[in-house]
Amino acid sequence: MRATDYRDVADAVAAEIAAGTLRPGDRLPPQRDFAYARGIAVSTASRVYAELGRRGLTTGEVGRGTFVRSEPGRAGTLQPEPPPAALDLQRTHSRLPEQEAVLAETLAALARGGAEIGFSQYGPDGTPRARAVAARFLTRDGYAPKPADILFTGNGRQALAAALAALAAPGERIGCEPLTYPAVRGIASRLGITLVPLAMDAEGVCPDAILQAHRATPLSGVYLQPTLQNPLGTTMSPARRVDLARVLDQTGLTAIEDAVYGFLADTQPLLASLAPDRTILVDSLSKRVMPALTIGMIAGPPHLTDRLAASVRQGAWTVLGLSLAAGMHWMAGGSAATLAEAKRRDAASRQALARDILAGLKVVGDPRAYHLWLELPETWRAEAFAAASLRRGIALLPAPAFAVNPGHAPNAVRLALATPSREDLAEALQNLRRLAVSEDDQVVE
Repeated sequence: MRATDYRDVADAVAAEIAAGTLRPGDRLPPQRDFAYARGIAVSTASRVYAELGRRGLTTGEVGRGTFVRSEPGRAGTLQPEPPPAALDLQRTHSRLPEQEAVLAETLAALARGGAEIGFSQYGPDGTPRARAVAARFLTRDGYAPKPADILFTGNGRQALAAALAALAAPGERIGCEPLTYPAVRGIASRLGITLVPLAMDAEGVCPDAILQAHRATPLSGVYLQPTLQNPLGTTMSPARRVDLARVLDQTGLTAIEDAVYGFLADTQPLLASLAPDRTILVDSLSKRVMPALTIGMIAGPPHLTDRLAASVRQGAWTVLGLSLAAGMHWMAGGSAATLAEAKRRDAASRQALARDILAGLKVVGDPRAYHLWLELPETWRAEAFAAASLRRGIALLPAPAFAVNPGHAPNAVRLALATPSREDLAEALQNLRRLAVSEDDQVVE
C-alpha cells in the first residue's frame, strides 16, 4: 500500500479552508492529534503543517499552535499597502516640516543647474563626482569606502536586491535573522533564493548560528541588520560585531550589512569597518531625507564591485539622473545631515511617547528607533490583533509578516511610529493599549 503523501493531506486541509469548514482564526490540533485523526505518521503531519505554512494558508505562533490565516495567500509575498483610510503604523517613513523646504530648495537648485546635471539615466557607478560625494558621506570612524567601489540604485530595496542577486544564484541560501525586513523576504522569493533563519539573542544574530548553518548546508552569504534591526530594534554591541567579523573571515562568507536605519544610532562601528573585504554595505536616503526622491548606495569590497555593478544593470535597478543629482545636493550641501539630526530627535521623542502610553505592556526595541515591538498578552493572537486594530482604523503588521519561517512567529506586532502626527500617534497608541487589555475580539482558546 502506498504511503500517504503529505501533499495529498495538505490539499485536503486546503480544500477545507476554501470551503469554510476551517475558518480564519481556527486553530489546528497539535500535530500528534492531527496525525491520529488523519491516520498518518507524526512525521507526515509535521510535513503537512510545514506545507500549509509554505502555501500561506496557516501561521504558527510559538507556544500557542497553528492557526488558519486571516488572509490566506502565498507565503513570502509582500504585505499590502495600508488602506487609505487607516492610520499608518506599518511604514517607517518619517515626514518632518523641514522636508518640504528642503525639497523646494533642491528642485530650484537643480533647475538652475539642469544643463550641467543632464537629468539622464546613469549606470550603476553614477558619475565621478557622485561617487566621491557618496564616499565622503558614508565615511565614519574606522570606515572610509573608496569612490571607485560606490554604486547607485534607485532606492535601498533595489540596492538590497542587487546585493542578494550578486551573492546567490537561484536555489542557493542566504542566512538572516529569523524575523527580518519583509521586503527582503519578497526579494529573495522572486530571485529564487532560500532564506535561512539564524538564531539570535538580545544583540542580534549569534556567530555560532552562522557556523552551524554553513556547516549543515553551505550558505552563499548572510544578510544582517546590526543597528536598529527591523522589526525587533536590536543593536549589536561592538564585541558582537567583532565576533561576527571573525566568523566571516573564518568561513569566507560575505555579509550584506543593511545600514538604512544606522543614521538614527551611528555610535557603533560598522561591520564593514571590521570586515571590509567580507561586507557589502547598503544604505539609502529614503529614511534620512524622503522616499519620494531618493537613491540607494552600495559600497562593497573591490573584488565584488564588477559583479555588483552587473547585478544592478541586469536587474534594471540603476538610478535616475534627477534622483542622483538631488542626492548629491543633499549629501554635499548638508541637508541630509541636518534632516538626520532632526529625525534622531523626532524618533527619540516618539519612542518616549509610545513607551509612556504603553507602560505595563511588554515592549521591545531601541529607544532611538522609529519602530517598536509589542509582545501581546496571551489572550491575543498576532494576526487577530492586527485585524481588530484595522477595524479600529489602525494599520500595523503582525509578527508573521517578518518571519522567515511563518510557522515559528512570536505572538507580537510591530508598531511603526514615524508616519502619523504626534497627536494621531498618541490617540492610536491609546486605542491599541485599550484593545490589548480588553476582552473584546480576543481569541478564546
